[in-house]
Amino acid sequence: MKAARDGSPTAQPLLGVANVSKTFGGGRWLLGARRAAVRAVDDVSFELWPGETLGLVGETGSGKSTLGRLVLRLVEPTSGHITFSGEEITGLSAAEVRRRRGAFQMVFQDPFGSLDPRMSVGALIAEPMVVHGVSRAQIPGRTEAIMRLVGLDPRSANSYPHEFSGGQRQRIGIARAMVLTPKLLVLDEPVSALDVSIQAQILNLLMEIQQRTGVAYLFIAHDLAVVRHVSHRVAVMYLGRIVELADRDLLYGSPRHPYTVSLLSAVPVANPATERERRRIPLHGEISSGTAIPSGCRFHPRCARARLIASRGAIPTGDYGAEKLPLACLQQEPPLAPIEPGHRAACHFDSGSQADMVPGPLT
Repeated sequence: MKAARDGSPTAQPLLGVANVSKTFGGGRWLLGARRAAVRAVDDVSFELWPGETLGLVGETGSGKSTLGRLVLRLVEPTSGHITFSGEEITGLSAAEVRRRRGAFQMVFQDPFGSLDPRMSVGALIAEPMVVHGVSRAQIPGRTEAIMRLVGLDPRSANSYPHEFSGGQRQRIGIARAMVLTPKLLVLDEPVSALDVSIQAQILNLLMEIQQRTGVAYLFIAHDLAVVRHVSHRVAVMYLGRIVELADRDLLYGSPRHPYTVSLLSAVPVANPATERERRRIPLHGEISSGTAIPSGCRFHPRCARARLIASRGAIPTGDYGAEKLPLACLQQEPPLAPIEPGHRAACHFDSGSQADMVPGPLT
């Protein structure tokens, strides 16, 4: 039994993702040439509880957006299981998913591209209610109420998307997603296209909506400062897998995976004295392609910790080009294992004993 974020007891997570994978491509082209298979998501598991925000971070190409679409059944998983409110949804037909679509919705990155420019704002917000059979007598009142909830003037219902600013268009997208009172919103980079000042307004709006409605968020972003502001827990994704999952304060105060350490070491902080004391931990090269995932730990080609440990000469090493890296990193995929309560990481070498690999907490 776990408490939801509103304090009420709940016996099961709202969303359960178990060993989910997605591979694109593979097989052969028409003339017989073999197509490369892209492992976009690889054996991912996590839970999301009612009223909770789980931040999902990582570089472009890490599989974050694909995972968000898998959760909503916009993309079909290659393997694994997804449950929503205790119900297995991976085996449902497209028609059965549509009937449940009101309970889980998505807010997209581009607020203008996700809105039909030929429809008025009122019609855009009302459309989900029409599709899901809400009584026509209820639609005007619910449209007005949701516009007020997201900070839009109901008198602008007859205006069109191009007449609004970027921040206002994102409020329209949020209103459209929330009008059916979903239990879950997947937010895919919802503020990355907005100015910094507008970002803060939208983030505060999302937090206010969550407090008032109890909706859960899967918040996908690459900006770690944004994720820290809105999330209760954070999952760090690299090349299709979650490599660290922790309560927000644990992850930002004591990161344990070298990828997380490197990402956090590059985040600027407000205190100049702290910024001078923090050590940058660089990432070597670029993220690998999903068509050629490295053997062993998929992060080892870029890992500063692996190089540091190999240089000490206390453990077996192997050749990686002209370098020496720990043999375990080259040969074995580390599991996402518990380190402490509320904290899991997938690394052969616990950073708790590698103080010089940790940049220090963000302040």
